[in-house]
Amino acid sequence: MKLAALKKIWFINFLKRVRYATRYYNYRYGQILRWGFSSREDTNYTYELSPANKQYLASTLAVVTGKDRELLLGYMQEAEQDEALKASILNSIRNSEHRHFADAEVRFARRLGWYMLLRALKPAVVVETGVDKGLGAVLLCAGILRNRAEGFPGKYYGTDINPEAGYMLTGIYKEAGEILYGDSIESLKKLSEPIGLFINDSDHSADYEYREYLTIAPLLGPDSVVLGDNSHATDKLVRFATETGRNFLFFKEEPLNHWYPGAGIGIAFGKKA
Repeated sequence: MKLAALKKIWFINFLKRVRYATRYYNYRYGQILRWGFSSREDTNYTYELSPANKQYLASTLAVVTGKDRELLLGYMQEAEQDEALKASILNSIRNSEHRHFADAEVRFARRLGWYMLLRALKPAVVVETGVDKGLGAVLLCAGILRNRAEGFPGKYYGTDINPEAGYMLTGIYKEAGEILYGDSIESLKKLSEPIGLFINDSDHSADYEYREYLTIAPLLGPDSVVLGDNSHATDKLVRFATETGRNFLFFKEEPLNHWYPGAGIGIAFGKKA
């Protein structure tokens, strides 16, 4: 029987199509096995971004900030090559009781986008909800210290309901910010300073995420930028952007050599007149 005739047989065509489709995913099993042996992480997985994905991130943020893409790539490189920051993070891991569930490598992934925005916009106040280990917190505080050295004062506020959260935020980096412990929305209600950069990364329920945006809305100016760490799973930030007359973009992560498919960054920016 000729090949063309075989393709017309439903079951044979079914097997061919399924085999072709699974080729896109089978390599993940190898990644999962390697990760199972090489990593100790059990939550908030860390990884590098692919080279192309880094370019996409810089290009996306160039649209958001109106800054040159090469400048933003320079900020990314600045964070990746900050050996003092890496040493501080690794030292925090070694001295923590959580060291058995953390890897002895520093990988920022999409948090590089947070850092690039902070360095480009130089906001006076940065707020992150959901500090967890404090990887994003210490990275942002490192950026604030660099902004201060350039003559742009800034302060970081993190929120978390876990009193043990933020163990990576130590040393000189702790001078640039503080963690507010308790329910995030209750902590946000106590803030009174205008927020230049807001990052939602706490309770990942859609309702709670949206309530955070509504809570900080009065503290946002026309140039404020709001980031959603859950925008790959909910539409709450794009809803908030639409309701408040802001633009919205979404950056999708592409992890390098990691089984996790990646999350992303939702970005609400550029309030319209």
